[in-house]
Amino acid sequence: MVILDPVEDDDLEQALYARMRWNAPLSVDHAELLMDRLDVRPGARVADLGCGWGELLLRVVARAGQATGTGVDTDAGALSRAKRLAKERHLDGQVQFAEADVSGWNGTADRVLCVGASHALGGTTSALDALASVVPAGGRMLFGDGYWETAPSAAAAEIFGEQVLPLAGMLEACRSAGWRVIHMSVACQREWDDFESTFRAGRQEWLLANADDPRAADVRDWLDARERQYIEVYRGVLGFAYLVLAH
Repeated sequence: MVILDPVEDDDLEQALYARMRWNAPLSVDHAELLMDRLDVRPGARVADLGCGWGELLLRVVARAGQATGTGVDTDAGALSRAKRLAKERHLDGQVQFAEADVSGWNGTADRVLCVGASHALGGTTSALDALASVVPAGGRMLFGDGYWETAPSAAAAEIFGEQVLPLAGMLEACRSAGWRVIHMSVACQREWDDFESTFRAGRQEWLLANADDPRAADVRDWLDARERQYIEVYRGVLGFAYLVLAH
C-alpha cells in the first residue's frame, strides 16, 4: 500500500514481508469473524484475486475442509512463498496459484477474496463492478479496501490517488454494482499500527544485524521515511474496510 522501495536485493526483498502474517491491517480474530461471515461450505470453489503469498486463502480453504482454492497474483516471489506454505500445510492438492494479472482472470468462484487489490482493477468502483461477474448468484465475496476515514491532505491524496472513497461512498458503490452488504467492519488503529510496524520490522531487523553493509544507509533512510509518512500523513486518515458482499 506504500510507495517507497529503494532496494530490490533478494535478502532485502525477503526481509520486507518476513514479519507480516498477511499484507493487510487485519488481526487473527478479525479474520476469523470475516471467515464466519463468508460462510465457505465444503466443496466450494474459492478464488483470491491479488493473493500475495496466499495466507488468507489457505486459512479459508483449511477451515472449510473440502473446499478448493485458486490464488492469482503477479508477484512471483510471493507466489513461491504461497506454494511453499501450501505444501507445508498439506493443502497443495487443494490450492493452486497462478502468476497472472487479476484484471485478465476470467474464472468464477463460489467465494472470492479481494483484499487490498482493487487498484489492479482500476480502483474501488471499477473493482466492485468487475467482480460482480466473477461471483455467481448465491455466491459471496470478501472485499477489503482503503477508504478515507477523514478528509485527506494533499499529501495523502497524492500517495493513494483519487480512486479512494469515503466509507459511505464505498457502500454506495457496492449497491450500484448490485451487491448486498452481508457484513461490514473496519480495521482498528491497533491493526493498522501492527500492519505498519510488521511491514518495517523485517528490514529493521536486517538493519540491526547488518549495520556495516553498504546498503544500510539506504535501508535506514527508507525505514525512517516510511515511518514518518505513516505517522505524519495518513495514520487515522486512511481507513481499511472489510465487506462481505453477496448478490
